[in-house]
Amino acid sequence: MAKTALISVSNKEGIAEFAKELNKLGYRILSTGGTAKLLKKNNINVTEISEYTGFKEMLDGRVKTLHPKIFGGILAVRGNKGHMRQLKENNMEKIDIVVVNLYPFEETAAGNASFNEAIENIDIGGPSLLRAAAKNFESVITIVDPKDYNNVLDNLRNRRKDKNLNSRLALKVFEHTARYDSIINNYFREKFSDQLFPETLNLTFKKKQDLRYGENPHQKAAFYVDPILFESSIATAKQLHGKELSFNNILDIDNAFELVKEFKEPAAAVIKHTNPSGCAVASTIEEAFKKAYEADSLSAFGGVIALNRPCNKKTAELVSGFFAEIVICPKFEKDALEILTKKKNLRLLETGGIKKSERGYYIKKVVGGLLVQSRNFVPKLTRKGLKAVTKRKPTESEIQQMLFAYNVTAHVKSNSIVFAKDNVTAGIGAGQMSRVVSVKIAAEKAGSKAKGAVMSSDAFFPFRDGIDEAAKAGITAIIQPGGSVKDDEAVKAADEHNIAMVFTGIRLFWH
Repeated sequence: MAKTALISVSNKEGIAEFAKELNKLGYRILSTGGTAKLLKKNNINVTEISEYTGFKEMLDGRVKTLHPKIFGGILAVRGNKGHMRQLKENNMEKIDIVVVNLYPFEETAAGNASFNEAIENIDIGGPSLLRAAAKNFESVITIVDPKDYNNVLDNLRNRRKDKNLNSRLALKVFEHTARYDSIINNYFREKFSDQLFPETLNLTFKKKQDLRYGENPHQKAAFYVDPILFESSIATAKQLHGKELSFNNILDIDNAFELVKEFKEPAAAVIKHTNPSGCAVASTIEEAFKKAYEADSLSAFGGVIALNRPCNKKTAELVSGFFAEIVICPKFEKDALEILTKKKNLRLLETGGIKKSERGYYIKKVVGGLLVQSRNFVPKLTRKGLKAVTKRKPTESEIQQMLFAYNVTAHVKSNSIVFAKDNVTAGIGAGQMSRVVSVKIAAEKAGSKAKGAVMSSDAFFPFRDGIDEAAKAGITAIIQPGGSVKDDEAVKAADEHNIAMVFTGIRLFWH
C-alpha cells in the first residue's frame, strides 16, 4: 500500500510548502474542500476525500471526513495481521500522516460573532481525526501545529531520527483537543447555565510566557492566560521594553492595574509586594502619579507603577527620576516612550484602552484542590450606601475621601487600614494579624499627614482600641463595614473623639 497523508486545515500557514515536500517523499495526499483547492492551486497532486470515500461532502460541509475508509485507515494497527486483512477486504488504504487543525472557535467566540456563527465554528470531524491518529501514534504521525512541519520532514528524510516524535505529537494533540473542548464547554455554560459553580469545573489556560523565576529564584514559573479575554489586564498587556517578568512581578502588576481601574478620574498607584505604597486621583495623570509616589516615597523604591490614562511626557519625566521596576498603562505616548526606554531594565507594559468585565472566577490553589469564588469586584458605593452611626455626621469632603479610601482598601492585604486625604493615600497598614497594629502602622506611615485625614477599614473593629489610635493620629472620619458584637463600643469611642463614622455593611477581606 502507498504512503498516504490526510490534510485538512483551517490555518493554512505553510501547508502548501509542507504538502509539496510530502509529494516529493512519495506520499499520496487526501484533502478536503478549501485545503484541497489551495493545494491544487499550488500544483500539488491531491485526491479529494469525497472522491476517495465515494461520498460527497454533506450538510453544508458539516460531514466531510466521518467515514469508515478514513477512520479505518487511521486506526489500523500496522503490526496487526487482522487489521491489515480487513483493510484489504474493504478496499481501504493506510493513512500514515494526519495533518489537521481546527475551526477557530476560540477566536470566533472571543470576537463579536453571533451565537450561530460560534456554533458553526465547532469542529466535529477535526477533533475526531486528531484523536484517532493520536490514539494510534505508534503507526501514525499526527500534526496539529504548523510549527511542527519542519521537524516531521527532517524525521521523514532521516536527517534527524527522533524515536519519540510521534508520542510528543500525540501528547500535543490531546492537550489541544482537551483545551478546545473546554473552551466550548465554558462558552455553553455561560450561555445556558445559571449555576455559578458547576459540578465539574473545566479550566483551560494557554501559556503566554515563561517567567524569569517563581516567587523565589530557586522556583521555576510560567504565566498562563485565559483563552477568551474581555477586559484589559496583565493578561492582555504587551511588553514594550525591559527584561523578562518574574512571578512576583505579575502579581504586583495585576494588583496595581486592577486598583487604578477602580477610578474614572485620572489615577495612579505604586505597588510593593502586592500592596499599594500610594494611590491618588487628580485632574491630570502626572499629578496623580506625583501624589501617589510622594504618599510613601521610601516604600515606592523599586515599585510597580500603574496608570489608568496614557503615560505622557510629563509623567515619564517624573517616573524617570526614581527607581521603578515596571510601568503599566493603557498607552505610552511617543515622547514618553523615548524617555522611559533609556532606562534599560524598566519594563513597560501597554494594555490598550481600559475595559472591565464581571466575568470569571477568582481561584486559589491549595494542596489537593482549588478554592473558587466569584471575582472580588468592589461593590459600588455611593453616599446613599453609607449609614452614619455617630453623633457627628461626616462632611461632604469627608464622604468624598471615605469613598476614595474604600476603593483602595479592597486592594490592600487584610487586615487593611487606609488613611486618605485630598484624594491621596496618607498612610497604609497592610497584612497584620491585629487590626489595631494596622492602624498604628498607617499612622506611622502618615505622620503629620494623618491630621484631618479619614480612615477606611476592610472589616469591623472588634475593640475600641483601633478608634482610639486613629484619634491620636488626627483622623476625623472613619468608614468601616460594621457588624461586630462590639459596634456600640466603637461608636461610643468615635463620639468621644468627635469622629464621624459610617457603616457600609461590605467587608473587603483580601487574603
